[in-house]
Amino acid sequence: MTALLGDNGAGKSTLVRCITGVHSPDSGTITFNGREVHFSSPEVCRANGIETVYQNLALIDDLSVWQNLFLRREMTSGFPPFRVLNKKAMRERAEGILHELDVDIPSVTTTVRRMSGGQRQSIAIARAAHWGKQLVVMDEPTAALGVRETAAVEKLVLRLKEHGVTVLLITHDMAQVGRIADTAVVMRRGRTVARRAVSDVSADDLVALITGAKEGDANER
Repeated sequence: MTALLGDNGAGKSTLVRCITGVHSPDSGTITFNGREVHFSSPEVCRANGIETVYQNLALIDDLSVWQNLFLRREMTSGFPPFRVLNKKAMRERAEGILHELDVDIPSVTTTVRRMSGGQRQSIAIARAAHWGKQLVVMDEPTAALGVRETAAVEKLVLRLKEHGVTVLLITHDMAQVGRIADTAVVMRRGRTVARRAVSDVSADDLVALITGAKEGDANER
């Protein structure tokens, strides 16, 4: 798992939007799985196994858990042009997805509006993990959560690592970086200024790299 760090305005969100097909980069290249890629839209990005968990979660409050998990990817049965939603199959698959990741919610038929912040975040992450077989990008996944909910979400993120999912985590929480990340990449003014193994640095070291009080080596950029 890689943590992408930087002060406000460092370029983290812009970089993520370029990676995930929201914006087209002005210059440079993006290499994914050993080949140069250009994702023209988020849909093309998702088709290549990359999912993003945004701060606003992109969940629909008045839909149930299983409906949110399969939003725009609904399972159907029958033959064209007469196809119908296979609700039973989606509910059963949703239960399997959440069980596999040990996500604690009352029922897949419960509407998202009735969920806590931590449960909503877990649902968004579970959806991304299920569809994002190659890479899951998370933008401040615990910024608005309390201590207990943050711990639950971090446990889920670590479970993704165990399942072999690559995770790119944007966060300002240096303690969180120490708990769950393997590598820290620091950005400043739109450029990568350092790359460190988390086990080799302290939170103070990372803060110094973020603020510019300490410079990274050129070969790390």
